[in-house]
Amino acid sequence: MGQKTNPIGARLGIIRGWESNWYGSKKDYATKLIEDNKIRTYLNARINKGGIAKIVIERTLNKLIVTIHTSKPGIIIGKGGGEVDRIKEELKKLTGKDDVQINILEIRRPELDANIVGDTIARQIENRINYKRAIKMAIASALRMGAEGIKIKVAGRLGGAEIARTEEIKQGRTPLHTLRMDIDYANVFALTVYGKIGIKVWICKGEVLTKRDLNPNFVGGKSDVSDRRDRRDGDHGHRDHRDHRDDRRGGGDRGDRGRSGSGGGGDRRSSGGGGGADRRPGGGDRRPGGPGGDRRPGGAGGGRR
Repeated sequence: MGQKTNPIGARLGIIRGWESNWYGSKKDYATKLIEDNKIRTYLNARINKGGIAKIVIERTLNKLIVTIHTSKPGIIIGKGGGEVDRIKEELKKLTGKDDVQINILEIRRPELDANIVGDTIARQIENRINYKRAIKMAIASALRMGAEGIKIKVAGRLGGAEIARTEEIKQGRTPLHTLRMDIDYANVFALTVYGKIGIKVWICKGEVLTKRDLNPNFVGGKSDVSDRRDRRDGDHGHRDHRDHRDDRRGGGDRGDRGRSGSGGGGDRRSSGGGGGADRRPGGGDRRPGGPGGDRRPGGAGGGRR
């Protein structure tokens, strides 16, 4: 108990597809697996500021297809597609294959991708921006784009402190046990002057109720998130309605209650209201000639001195 499994691994085959699509026999399975790892490590180092979310690798008999999901396709493609051709040649050398194909898919909403969000926070921490500010900005932008919940955990020498610590900030809901929930997860780190700072990001994009295409290159359509946002707005509407009801039931505005003539805590200046009305006419004038009698010698109330 208490051990956390990777949310992506837990959802494989249910609502999420594998990022490596190929068949390997007992003989060459290990070789292909190591090659995949080399390709991913190389591309992440080579395209440092390309905003890479994930790299999908597919293999046919003699062909290698690498699909890069990125928020900045222009950086990877380069001027006139020159950069892609260079990367293709480098991958041919790395893998020893002649037929290498590179596809680039743009991510429309980078604020909802855990890898890109984590990478953005890491770059900000490296540039000495306060980690809390960076996290709160990331959370606000994710929720604004329609995420149901987001959780970010940072660990290490936060703010250059002598003793390392862990901090977690979350908003909304991220139900990790609900396998229908589309939860994206990433673990990245920031290399600061005073050491490594680890960043974990969980982003809940809502429930998947229909059968989802497990193709790893499948990009969820806009209707998905917009429907959820409409549904959430509808919930807010009901909540507002309940809030108004609570206002009516709970105290409301004291000024209104005073005007309506009720007693208790009404407006003490108004003429209405029993107990809370102006105390001067009812309580008697304490000056000479008032109904309450003058309290000074010779008054109706008799001299008290």
